[in-house]
Amino acid sequence: MLTRRLFLAGIASSTTARAENAAPPVAVGSKLDLEGGLLGEMMLLALGEAQIATENRLRLGPTSILRAALLSGAIDLCPEYTGNAAFFFHQDGDPVWKDAAAGYARAAKLDYEKNRLVWLAPAPADNSWVIAVPASLAREHNLRTMEDFASFVRGGHRVRLAASAEFVESAAGLPAFEASYGFRLDARQLLVLSGGETAATMKAAADGISGVNAAMAYATDGALKALDLNALEDTRHAEPVYAPAPVIREASLASHPEISDILKPVFAKLDLATLRDLNEKVAVEGADPGAVAREFFRAQGLLR
Repeated sequence: MLTRRLFLAGIASSTTARAENAAPPVAVGSKLDLEGGLLGEMMLLALGEAQIATENRLRLGPTSILRAALLSGAIDLCPEYTGNAAFFFHQDGDPVWKDAAAGYARAAKLDYEKNRLVWLAPAPADNSWVIAVPASLAREHNLRTMEDFASFVRGGHRVRLAASAEFVESAAGLPAFEASYGFRLDARQLLVLSGGETAATMKAAADGISGVNAAMAYATDGALKALDLNALEDTRHAEPVYAPAPVIREASLASHPEISDILKPVFAKLDLATLRDLNEKVAVEGADPGAVAREFFRAQGLLR
């Protein structure tokens, strides 16, 4: 009887030790926006496929809220954009952020040294601000790049741009394009929309609302194709590069060092065209982000 009690006590002790030593679930967060939620769903799916326990904390809030959650340890892992590190560390005037590789390296170095946050391999996409015009206008006037657009403006053609106040006023927005390409839009050529969501600015350009024929947008916006808008190429790199990348707390990565290798092939497949198409499925077709993520994994051979 004593032997049996000791045996059972040993099992209980072993079970308790395993429970105490088990790594806690990885809390995955994201911003409120559509793309952030989609990337977060991909992270949850990838970790789940690898049998790593997760906690869904997606769509927490804007950048400031997500960043605070990551720094405090309320979440362990989230998608972030390399260009945002320029603002996290008050270095937004440095041209390093306009180079994809150098900007990523700077973000990774600064965040690890100060916060012990690890930037994992980024996607080969860039979700920076762009100016988009109706495809019909682009065809008629051969508008493909921002250089073409600048010449169009300087040539006295009618231009009215729908944008947010932030895009119009921020040094990294319209003023950066104007300085790099040598054109200027006056107040009469601007329609500043309250809130300034790109869905509203793009719709204004697509429908010609209030004479609008150009719009502030993001390079990976899912509605560009559906609205028949062409994003003009930023050939002179006026804008910082906003490459999406997973960012994880060092302690969480130490518990699951395999996470780096798990997420690398997922993000490697997210080039600009792919991410734009995936966003379109959610933004335009109304598909569930989790279902879109799973369909993408299946098509790319990422499911077990």
